[in-house]
Amino acid sequence: LDNREAKKPLPPHSKIMREPPPNHEFSYRWFRGPTHEPCAYEGCPRRTSFSPHDWSIHALGGAACGLQCVSTQSSLYKCTFCNATCFINAWKTQYTVPKEMRQSRSNTPSRQRSGSVDSDDDVRSVVSTGSMGRMNGSKSPAAFSDAGSNFSASSHPGTPRGFLGSYNNNSNSNSNNSYGAYNGGEMQLNEEWIEISRDQLYIPGPEDVGRKLKLEAAAYSTETGELLMHRVVKTDLVLARAPDPMKRPMVMAKTGPTGGGARFRIATYNVLAEIYATQQQYPYCDIWALSWDYRFQNIMREIIDASPDVICLQEVQADHYENHLYAAMSDQGYEGVYKQKTRQSMGLAGKVDGCALFWRRAKFHLAESYSIEFNELAQRQATQVLGLSPRSEEGAAFLNRLSKDNVAQLVVLELAQPTLATRTNRDPINQVCIANTHLYSNKDFPDVKLWQAWQLLQELENFVLSRGTNLPLIICGDFNSTPDTAVYDLLSRQTVHPGHPDVNIAANEDIPNVLPDAMNITHSFQLGSAYQTVLGEEPIQTNYTGNFKGVLDYVWYSVQNLRPLSAAPIPDEPILTRHGEALPSTEFSSDHIMLISDIQILGGGSRPP
Repeated sequence: LDNREAKKPLPPHSKIMREPPPNHEFSYRWFRGPTHEPCAYEGCPRRTSFSPHDWSIHALGGAACGLQCVSTQSSLYKCTFCNATCFINAWKTQYTVPKEMRQSRSNTPSRQRSGSVDSDDDVRSVVSTGSMGRMNGSKSPAAFSDAGSNFSASSHPGTPRGFLGSYNNNSNSNSNNSYGAYNGGEMQLNEEWIEISRDQLYIPGPEDVGRKLKLEAAAYSTETGELLMHRVVKTDLVLARAPDPMKRPMVMAKTGPTGGGARFRIATYNVLAEIYATQQQYPYCDIWALSWDYRFQNIMREIIDASPDVICLQEVQADHYENHLYAAMSDQGYEGVYKQKTRQSMGLAGKVDGCALFWRRAKFHLAESYSIEFNELAQRQATQVLGLSPRSEEGAAFLNRLSKDNVAQLVVLELAQPTLATRTNRDPINQVCIANTHLYSNKDFPDVKLWQAWQLLQELENFVLSRGTNLPLIICGDFNSTPDTAVYDLLSRQTVHPGHPDVNIAANEDIPNVLPDAMNITHSFQLGSAYQTVLGEEPIQTNYTGNFKGVLDYVWYSVQNLRPLSAAPIPDEPILTRHGEALPSTEFSSDHIMLISDIQILGGGSRPP
């Protein structure tokens, strides 16, 4: 180590070695712990359920630790409860213990009542089996099928609470510990810690649910066999996999199908990138429920349950697309493309989000694929349209205002089984253009969002018109714009009102004007919102967090050659909040809700009713 590195604070459980470590090899031993009653209150759901929904901060009433009765006069002496509510309920049934019995209890400290724990146990700490389905760097998809569990523990010091428990550096730790518990006043011995594996990686199964796991890791010198280091790591309680996602029923449009061309299902979903899923941003959600390892399982099951033919995803982290998502979607019969944002990654390589677009291979073939970088469009407009020098004060201010690294995707998909011409549909359409985007998120930059939406529509106009005017168009994504914004007006009405506040934000002298005259912010598409068309109005919210609740996500379609047949309503607020005060939660693994709509291609001679 040089002097600079020597001065840096060390990570937990690390030490400085002035010399390289000797040649060594590791050995691993995994143990399954004894059964454990997490709460002494008989009516507590956590005595029989190890569902993540029952072990969240929300389910525990916000409690961060268990409670233990320390009154020797009480029948609940040394009983431990998972939260204050269970303690209060149990206290209603407690009674005063006679003096002679108190003395006998104090003389048997090794005996514990059902629901009590020793100093090694933490009734609040939990671990999910639906997580970490791979080693770091593995290309295989995480398991998320109904058969078996898909969690693998690793001894990473930075692993969040809820996946790995505290470290125990006591080298004298005994794998044959046994735990006693009272049951009806009689002493019963639980089973011992049982060795279950000597592999580096262990994936818990149903038999591990409700128990703790322990890993003993040791490093030995390959030359002398000397023990160089020994560490014991205990996990928290292993939880069952989260229940299957709720079914999303489809509501049919009032005007039913009247012939026409092919039908397909499209979905759009902001999946919340791991780099943004922090406890600072979502303090009401358990850190283990925020981890990508837990959320990926639920998100994949949501997608599979929705069964879209095309799905547009936003906030897909680059390393997750490469290591997890693409392989998992491929296994489900999808092909896809990815475009990451144009900024640098946040720390390690791959820690930057972007957009991903997948289509079912049995339904579509890829005909064309392009990506759009709004930073590049800003450079082009500044230099070629406005004649600004990037080095000038005006040019630098213009580019600084607009360069937010957002991107869009554009594909043309062709039906794998083309629709044949008929008497009523003499010129069938067998291609559809899909655009996927994620506009800038900052609420203080409505002019930037409007500029991005306008530029996207300009690019799509040039693209579609160059291929004939009858190419159907769908624009999906997170537009970070509610229905009262200029972005929504532009998409739905082809223009914006000159007096709209979003158009006049540059009246502030500190903000450069990046928008042209409002009369020039137009496009030629006739677009409809699938949800507004089918349900008669936009949803109440597609984004539901502690700080914001509203509509940000849309499925737009070209009305002259596409017709929405159905849409999946957004769940009502009581459903969204049944396992958390807001999203994400143990049930909903993103802060957005997936939009799903069935779309029909209208024939060459067909028109919407």
